[in-house]
Amino acid sequence: MPSEKRARQRALRAQKQAVIQKQRKRRTNLRRAGTITVIGLAIVGIVVAIQASTKPSKKHAAATTTTTTTTLPLSTVAVAPTCAPAGNKARVTWFTKSPPDCISKTSVWDATMTTTLGSFVIEMDAAKSYAAVNNFVFLAQWNYYNGTFFHRVIPGFVVQGGDPTGTGSGGPHAFPGYSFTGNYPPDSCKTKVTAACYQPGDFVMANTNSNSKVQNASTDGSQFFVVLPGGQTTLDTEPTYTLFGTVSSGMAVVDKIGADGSAGGTPKVKVYLVKVTVKQVKA
Repeated sequence: MPSEKRARQRALRAQKQAVIQKQRKRRTNLRRAGTITVIGLAIVGIVVAIQASTKPSKKHAAATTTTTTTTLPLSTVAVAPTCAPAGNKARVTWFTKSPPDCISKTSVWDATMTTTLGSFVIEMDAAKSYAAVNNFVFLAQWNYYNGTFFHRVIPGFVVQGGDPTGTGSGGPHAFPGYSFTGNYPPDSCKTKVTAACYQPGDFVMANTNSNSKVQNASTDGSQFFVVLPGGQTTLDTEPTYTLFGTVSSGMAVVDKIGADGSAGGTPKVKVYLVKVTVKQVKA
């Protein structure tokens, strides 16, 4: 009996020892798995940190893709003028002569002037000033004005643009390569100087006249100006500028552009014409 009892005791001890060993092995495996997991997570964290340090943030990425509007390249060779095809994407700034008739003589057009300060719209009636409206639509459809800036801005007088060189001189190639004779200003000014020949918001062709009461022939080209409140006082004394449109909406934007001007005409801030879009609103 004593020997059987001892045998049973040994068997029980062996069984307990086996259980203890199994538990120890299990704990060891769990610790090992935990260590591997921690190491793996640490590696992943390091990789993510490295990627974050080399990849631009969304804010930075957005900043790097921002486009700064500048003066676009000018044509280096004058081309024969033809009416621009629908959906034209090309830009031409130099032509051999004035454009052909590209619009109806009774049509009315809206020109949306998208600037870096906002947009304003010009309404142009071809019946009142065909040569000038046809010319502006022609140039706009060839993307002539896109990327130019208002180079002459005088508070209380005018906001002037339309020269791709930004100098007001027309450039070395006398852009747009030609000049033409536009219509005279409002009917009341055709025969004599009267009050209210021009109004704030009028869209007018710039030309080479200087304090003259007689319009010079063939001096209109591509440059234009918008009359600011107060500007009509001076312009009415020399009513020789072709009037071919008026601001129909967005005059507040024109006023903002005018506020950045100076007495000498040099703008304090360059306001760009990002794009000019013309649309026929009446046949």
